Amino acid sequence: MEALLLPVIAARAECTIGLMCYEPDSRPPIRPIAGAAIDGRELELTSGDGAHFQAFVADAPTPTGAGVVILPDVRGLHDFYRELALRLAEAGVDALAIDYFGRTAGVDPRPADFEFMPHVQQTRYAQLREDVRAGAEALRHSRPAVHAVFTIGFCFGGRLAFLSATRGELGLAGAIGFYGVVAGPGRAEMPPPLELAGEVRVPVLGLFGGEDLGIPPESVEQYRLALGAAGVEHELVVYPGAPHSFFDRKAEQFADESADAWRRVLKFIQSRAAASSR
Repeated sequence: MEALLLPVIAARAECTIGLMCYEPDSRPPIRPIAGAAIDGRELELTSGDGAHFQAFVADAPTPTGAGVVILPDVRGLHDFYRELALRLAEAGVDALAIDYFGRTAGVDPRPADFEFMPHVQQTRYAQLREDVRAGAEALRHSRPAVHAVFTIGFCFGGRLAFLSATRGELGLAGAIGFYGVVAGPGRAEMPPPLELAGEVRVPVLGLFGGEDLGIPPESVEQYRLALGAAGVEHELVVYPGAPHSFFDRKAEQFADESADAWRRVLKFIQSRAAASSR
């Protein structure tokens, strides 16, 4: 009975928790590297269906050959993800954060109180797939040194990141998801990553809060078992006591968990990028 309830619990909690994933003043809990001077710039990308959408790119001053497509939460592209792109660039990783709402909200700058939910409700998985592909292609074309492209997503984007791991045409080196719901129905007609574990083609890193009401530990364990059964290289980490969206500078009580998660992200990217260059 408990297993049957997981999809229902996940779907209900995603609808409520997704509204509060990151607030306007939230920022990644990553200290800028002293003396570093990283510039980012706004871009306008074109998706496979011809739609235009916002993006933000940060170029690594000392590139390592790794690049990351950042997949935001339900609020789309905002300052949390712009700063995350800068912090990744400091670590030698070219980073590009995409927006989801170009088709319905346009590409102009948005205020902090942007009403995102009407636009979330109009997103579709087929369109998101094309947007992720456009982001990956932009990374490769803007910096020829990028030979290993990853996705990293949060909440809504975390689920999308897990699903991107099933798409061989993206040519990814790995996928990273922070608190992406893995079981049950999802927004934008995204299928459950758990049900597609057998189609995953690249290594997966998943980071979860043990007290995340939207992602029961049982569903993470089911995903772990499914990936293992499929022979997929994976690392799923659950931080006891941590809630949804714990990776936030304001959540000082989870600073240790955030620091550990960041170390794992960089290690995952560096090791898989090195492997892909051989």
